[in-house]
Amino acid sequence: MNCYLGIVIDLQSHLCILSLILCFPLQNKLDEALESLKSLEQNNATMLLESQILYRLGRFDACVQIYQALQKSKIDSLEINFVAGLVAAGRSSEAQKALDAVRVKPTSSFELAYNTACSLIERKNYADAEQLLLSGRRVGQEALMDDNWADDEIEIELAPIAVQLAYVQQLLGNTQEATSTYLDIIKRNFGDDSTLAVATNNLVAVRGPKDVSDSLKKLDRLIEKGEGGRFRLVRELDSRLFINQREAIFVNRALLLLHANRMDQARELVTALLGMFPDSLMPVLLQAAVFVRENKAGKAEELLGQSAEKSPDKSKVFFLARAQVAAAAGHFQVAAESLAKIPDIQHMPATVATVVALKERAGDIDGAEAVFDSAIKWWSDAMTEDNKLSVIMQEAASFKLKHGREREAFQLFEELVKSHKSIDALVGLVTTAARVNVEKAEAYEKQLKPLPGLRGIDVDALEKTSGAKPSESGSRVVSIEGHEENKNKEKTKKKRKRKPRYPKGFDPANPGPPPDPERWLPKRERSTYRPKRKDKRAAHVRGSQGAVVREKHEVGASDSSRVSGANSADANTTNPKSSQPSTSKSTGSSKSSKKKSRK
Repeated sequence: MNCYLGIVIDLQSHLCILSLILCFPLQNKLDEALESLKSLEQNNATMLLESQILYRLGRFDACVQIYQALQKSKIDSLEINFVAGLVAAGRSSEAQKALDAVRVKPTSSFELAYNTACSLIERKNYADAEQLLLSGRRVGQEALMDDNWADDEIEIELAPIAVQLAYVQQLLGNTQEATSTYLDIIKRNFGDDSTLAVATNNLVAVRGPKDVSDSLKKLDRLIEKGEGGRFRLVRELDSRLFINQREAIFVNRALLLLHANRMDQARELVTALLGMFPDSLMPVLLQAAVFVRENKAGKAEELLGQSAEKSPDKSKVFFLARAQVAAAAGHFQVAAESLAKIPDIQHMPATVATVVALKERAGDIDGAEAVFDSAIKWWSDAMTEDNKLSVIMQEAASFKLKHGREREAFQLFEELVKSHKSIDALVGLVTTAARVNVEKAEAYEKQLKPLPGLRGIDVDALEKTSGAKPSESGSRVVSIEGHEENKNKEKTKKKRKRKPRYPKGFDPANPGPPPDPERWLPKRERSTYRPKRKDKRAAHVRGSQGAVVREKHEVGASDSSRVSGANSADANTTNPKSSQPSTSKSTGSSKSSKKKSRK
């Protein structure tokens, strides 16, 4: 959010010239206005105006210097602009000292409370910032009500505080409350254009990849294409928002386009952002993201590597991104090399573990071992309170032991035991020495403290039991007293019998008939289940369309006719004419029976 910044200028001198200069910021001609001020005599009015122009141009350090020079002039409400300049210049820690110097409380006005809360947010003191914003809103409501402002006008004036409160709630994890506040402000259209733009952008950031289409619609209302296809913000938001706020809106839109898989639009916007914000990291990272989405991980790695070489002061971010892209693409050696090029984190335990794991996956065991050796040497020479030498040596020894380099692992474990007296290192030393030098293993084994409650038992007797293999070496006596005690406790411990719980109204003396054992089974699976009988009269109709179901006596008649037909067919072998009368009779009887059934 922007800090509150008011113009407090004495126009008694150079009135006409100052009024002309004041028109330049309204026309977004800040450079011309600054040049015009150089021709005027320097006084409180010109210095204040110059500080305003420098603030809008983003030259915050020069703006703060002017406010520091004007502190002795006792200008009303100067501390509001002073705190705003300190926050914008990245010097939030000096805000409270500046207020203490002039003996002004942050709650003296709602503008000052807002600006001071912004300084607390920059210092990640979110709880105090929330309380100060609530106090500032209360002070603002009382002050504006005394001036007879309408309720709607008061809400519009205090809309920046409401948006900033929602932002603090978002940072504190109360995303639901923040989302409802953003939606309410956008729906009711409370606040100026810059406040609504910030609320829209923050709402999109809270949602993330959810509701991508709706978020794109909301951001598209803030962005338009100018002449030559150049992207810009609508309603003069370019002059009202800081450069980082404008960049956040465009970056969020590009991310949403990637989530929506609109690659052509995303590519076009990212290409434009490279020219709009040439000093920023985000356009380059977004371009790499576009390459990754297009399955061009190699191009993304090449782009990030070239960007790191061009901007050494920003190389850390580029190398981290390159390592992530390469690791996801299976280029483990490239990822390890990228992490190794970051000097300030190169020997940290997390970085060492990651690089070793990457080189191990790439099959470069010697390279992984060299990383451990380099980290051990660096921490040996480091003069820091929180020294990580023991952690690195422990992991290095385990790594060497894992890959069959027992002698080197033995040396590291032995050095750890002598210097740090670590029990874990002593255990590792005994394990490693058992493979290299058995005599030393037995000597170091004696340094291990015996477990409490041990007594001697015959190991030979244990080995003779079933399942145990005899040992080649002589018998040794060890015993576990605690195990015997636990065994005795198990024998003496008895389970407590609990009284059965009966349903309400149940008398165990007169239980009545036993419940049906099949009461939990489905009805079809019970032994008492009897399926419903089908109506025999409703016979299945088979045959072609229009076939009629015949009754039982008709079926019998047709069967008899078939028998007679069969007999006549047998007789046909001796007398062919004898089959004709029987066939005609059976046919006639079936026709008559069908007519009767239709009646």
